[in-house]
Amino acid sequence: MTVACLEPHGFCMGVKAAIDKAYHALSVFGKLYCLHPLVHNEQVVATLAAKGLRVVSTLNDIPAGGCVLLSAHGVSPQLRAELEARKLHVVDATCPFVQRAHRAVAAFAARRVPVVVVGNAEHAEVKGFVGEATCMQAPITVISTAAEVAALPYEGWSPVGVVCQTTLAAEMLDPILEQLQARYPLLETVPASEACTATRQRQQAVKDFVAQGGDGVLVLGSRTSSNTAQLAACAQAAGARFVACVATPDEVRALDFGGVGRLGVTAGASTPEELFRDAVAVLHAASREI
Repeated sequence: MTVACLEPHGFCMGVKAAIDKAYHALSVFGKLYCLHPLVHNEQVVATLAAKGLRVVSTLNDIPAGGCVLLSAHGVSPQLRAELEARKLHVVDATCPFVQRAHRAVAAFAARRVPVVVVGNAEHAEVKGFVGEATCMQAPITVISTAAEVAALPYEGWSPVGVVCQTTLAAEMLDPILEQLQARYPLLETVPASEACTATRQRQQAVKDFVAQGGDGVLVLGSRTSSNTAQLAACAQAAGARFVACVATPDEVRALDFGGVGRLGVTAGASTPEELFRDAVAVLHAASREI
């Protein structure tokens, strides 16, 4: 078995910036609070927790004068206003691509253009987009499949704006956008209607590898990470015979690579480079035994 490291890997720009901000805030305040995990990776969260980052459920869990870190996934304007009212210190680690989507939602809402968000309604990122329109009393609907387009409550000849969760796979997003365009000729797409650059680059690398004869893809990252799961889905859609998603080198060791000729290794955008290196070392050892 040959092993190929698919580029890019390691932290994406938004995740790296968020982690850097977390470490800087910890050096200043000593303790730091976040309303949900800074990024969707257990190793990163555990490392930051050991330094003083606390994930809390509500603002009531944050002491007066405390410092709050806004995760890479962003938050609603309502939450920002409440943080300001409580006079808490705020460090904003929102990913620039998520910020771009917030601005797009706000621009549509200001024009009273209904907004369709493509993504998981329970994802923190999507909840922030919904909050952006809600605070402006503008219509917004979240969908996750092409079949849901027919049930949207907006007239067919109405202008409709669309933004998407930044971590979606093209295989999921493209059919939905096609259905939206078919139903709404005046559909308005913006850069925020697409997945972020890091997501698209990693998915394309997987597609190219499989198209060039790769028969196996190993995805490294947390099972709670949307972009990690989408990489695995992308590999399956591309036709890879073997696809696995693992979170630790021990899980790599437990896999059976029998029959795999060419294995491509990729990683979610919040997967530490250390994990990638350790996993590749395990794979090289395993490849000599197959």
